[in-house]
Amino acid sequence: MGAEFVQLSLTPILIGVLAAIACAMPGNFLLLRKQALIGDAISHVVLPGIVAAFLLTGTISTWPMMLGAAGAAVIAVVMIETIRRLGRIETGAAMGVTFTTLFAAGVLLLEQTDTSSVHLDVEHALYGNLESLIWLSATGWTSLWDPAALADLPPELTRMAVTTLVIALLTAVFWRALKISTFDEGYANSIGIPVKTIGFALVIVSAVAAVAAFDAVGSIIVIAMFICPPATARLMTNRLEHQILWSIFFGAGSAVAGYVLAGYGPLWLGSSNAVSAAGMIATVSGLVLGVACLYAPARSNVTASGH
Repeated sequence: MGAEFVQLSLTPILIGVLAAIACAMPGNFLLLRKQALIGDAISHVVLPGIVAAFLLTGTISTWPMMLGAAGAAVIAVVMIETIRRLGRIETGAAMGVTFTTLFAAGVLLLEQTDTSSVHLDVEHALYGNLESLIWLSATGWTSLWDPAALADLPPELTRMAVTTLVIALLTAVFWRALKISTFDEGYANSIGIPVKTIGFALVIVSAVAAVAAFDAVGSIIVIAMFICPPATARLMTNRLEHQILWSIFFGAGSAVAGYVLAGYGPLWLGSSNAVSAAGMIATVSGLVLGVACLYAPARSNVTASGH
């Protein structure tokens, strides 16, 4: 049983957990800045960036994908700001127009180009391929110390681990600037913190998290993890440090519970077929948020501050 778990379930669960954490950390700041939809927009706009990078390089390796997604994120930010200013409409509407347009463009690019030689299609873009990221060389828990077996780990695991570590380090290094500019932009400007640069960098970091997770888990989980764990954590506490930790806990917990329920839930209900792990993880994160809305200790304070 242990050998089967390590081979078939350990790496998908770890990748799901790391993807959730990588998206939740910047998602906290986007939420507090009332820019939560930017996470949604980024998860959509990375698609045309990834497809464009593939068309230019003929490969879906990490760096071309990262650069393509970052470029798409920059274009999206420029489009949002241009539409908002020229059309004189609210930011949310500008975001909605931008991310739906760019995502549709990405879908059209996928349908009109030959991506049959790589694992890149519309279904993959939405649901990812989490269930297929198994560790075939593993023979049990002892494989965790076997260099030959470790060399055969899915590359998505290494990519997500490095991305999550980098995002955590950047959050720690720029913690003061992020915190002050998020809660008091005027004061941040007065003491010399480059507020616009910090905001733009936050968008780029979010894009990096999204593209790192995109190939493995698809846009559904990316969208959910940018918003649900931070929103749930916000209902648990009024301290930013604790909110970050709560969001990591809720994101990781949703990934584990969602993956297990996707594989075994239908069996417990008498069905012989599993369901989408990405869809179930997103569903669990939404349900946790719903429960928090009803019972979380800080919900009344959040409601009061919203008025």
